[in-house]
Amino acid sequence: MGRAAYHLDLGRHAARLLPLLEALAALEEPTRQQVAQLRRRHPRADGGFFSSSQLIAAYRALAPRQGWRRPAEEIARLLRRRPVRTASGVAVVAVLTRPHPCPGTCRFCPEPAGMPRSYLPEEPGAQRAVQQGFDPYRQVAIRLQALAANGHGVDKVELSILGGSWHAYPEAYRRWFVSRCLTALNHWPQLCSADHPTADGRAGWGEVEEALASNDRAASRCVGLTVETRPDLVTAAGLASLRRLGVTRVQLGYQSLDDGILQLASRGHTVVESRRATDLLRRAGFKILAHWMPNLPGATPDSDRADFARLFDDPWLRPDELKIYPCTLLPGAALVEDWRRGAWRPYPHDVLVELLADCLAAVPPWCRVARVVRDVPAPLVLAGNRRGNLRQDVERQLKERGTPPREIRARELRHAPLAGADVVLSSRTYETSAGREEFLEATTPSGWLVGFARLTLPSRPAPLEQLQGAALLREVHVYGDVATLGRRDGNAQHRGVGRQLVVGAATLARVAGYPRLAVISAPGTRTYYRRLGFGDGALYQYLHLAPTDGLDRGAGHDRQDQPHGEVCAHPPVLAAGDRGGPQRPGGQTGQIGRAVRLA
Repeated sequence: MGRAAYHLDLGRHAARLLPLLEALAALEEPTRQQVAQLRRRHPRADGGFFSSSQLIAAYRALAPRQGWRRPAEEIARLLRRRPVRTASGVAVVAVLTRPHPCPGTCRFCPEPAGMPRSYLPEEPGAQRAVQQGFDPYRQVAIRLQALAANGHGVDKVELSILGGSWHAYPEAYRRWFVSRCLTALNHWPQLCSADHPTADGRAGWGEVEEALASNDRAASRCVGLTVETRPDLVTAAGLASLRRLGVTRVQLGYQSLDDGILQLASRGHTVVESRRATDLLRRAGFKILAHWMPNLPGATPDSDRADFARLFDDPWLRPDELKIYPCTLLPGAALVEDWRRGAWRPYPHDVLVELLADCLAAVPPWCRVARVVRDVPAPLVLAGNRRGNLRQDVERQLKERGTPPREIRARELRHAPLAGADVVLSSRTYETSAGREEFLEATTPSGWLVGFARLTLPSRPAPLEQLQGAALLREVHVYGDVATLGRRDGNAQHRGVGRQLVVGAATLARVAGYPRLAVISAPGTRTYYRRLGFGDGALYQYLHLAPTDGLDRGAGHDRQDQPHGEVCAHPPVLAAGDRGGPQRPGGQTGQIGRAVRLA
């Protein structure tokens, strides 16, 4: 969908638009119900209703000349379609790489012509990629236009590169793909267009570095960059290349933690390789999003429960995030043969829901479950789950049990107002093969998660020379509506929460004896960390912790980042001995700062 899809002839529709928008601008505290009534009262000339994107575009164009005082962005938030898309504090833009041979031969993966392996052309994200010829610039442009037209902020973008296994593509193509994605963000909004000419599919490091450098001043900034790959393709030698591209998170396809199941599925890697890849990535500061599949060939509900438990019992795993994809039968997959001869059968719906409820209840509070079902159109599923709202079924069962999930997504603040609320900073401690993990979280008194930070205190040498002797700040995330850069117009962002989390992480690292703190920043977050006293390195940014860190000296205070109200600038910390020694996967919690009152 290009710009034309959102175009509205204001002259032709002015007679019907003006009364609607004037009434909307005059409402003191407009609700979605009132907006729906106004739409019905002022239909288009053809009898239909004006879409949200049309109303947003018309208000932005007409407000200055009509003298309407209600800000256009306030109207956009009210009319926003699918608010959940940016409720986690970022706008996710997913793009697909071109078709390319995959080193795997997984029996559950479909192989449609002209698509990256395992992706179907009918999936929503895949449809956009096909329409744009898999051109990265055009995919980003069309997504930014759609999000902005429907009332979503695109100041902070989490770029998710999907498709084939990332490391299977030629390096020149990988450089080109990332540089073109970033260039589209850098061109927003004036030059960014789906009509932008394509390029030749190759780029050098110079183009990447130029795009990265420009993004920390762009109107649409990349605050996270994700690629997906197989565990057997992750190597120590490839870590620096990921960082040079600006990657901050890696999706790893575990699929199973049973070598027998992996072999039956023709996965092509072992559990040892999944453990090794996770360890390498964590020790290099990356966030890890693991994929896990129940109901694979050879599995049973009970064996899946035992397999899921390994995700968090094994300190060499313990991923930060998780996508659960129940195995379903899709056209073109080798699994069709197994199904036809009775060697594989999908779990009945009630059995699957029971299994997933047990799994979701077992996820520790420092892990986020991003998905419980794959977004495949139901008519394409030959056998297995066809319910797109499977997660709701699972959460409903947990509610009936009286055991709500503890994982991050279930606790996110989202749209709730936060001004004037007290936020408490605490930390959960758990062990991994890389060392001690501190999951710092900012929560409201009622338990909603406002933001969090992931701190790794390594116990083994780093796989990259640039990280030797450093504690690792692997993630800082503040939830709520996406706030405009430089403004405090969201419900939680730009109110000092992120800064307090960084202060807490720096304090824990210094008390543990680390002389510096390294952060795995995305291209669009480097300016933020500079304001907090971090200096630029070749692959990471660093804060020196001895004898005092830049945060203690008040480095980088500005209107956007400065905390408000009574804040403990150097919060008291629980010593490691107060946390109970070796930790269970869920971690132990200790408060590390007093309550922060937000403006």
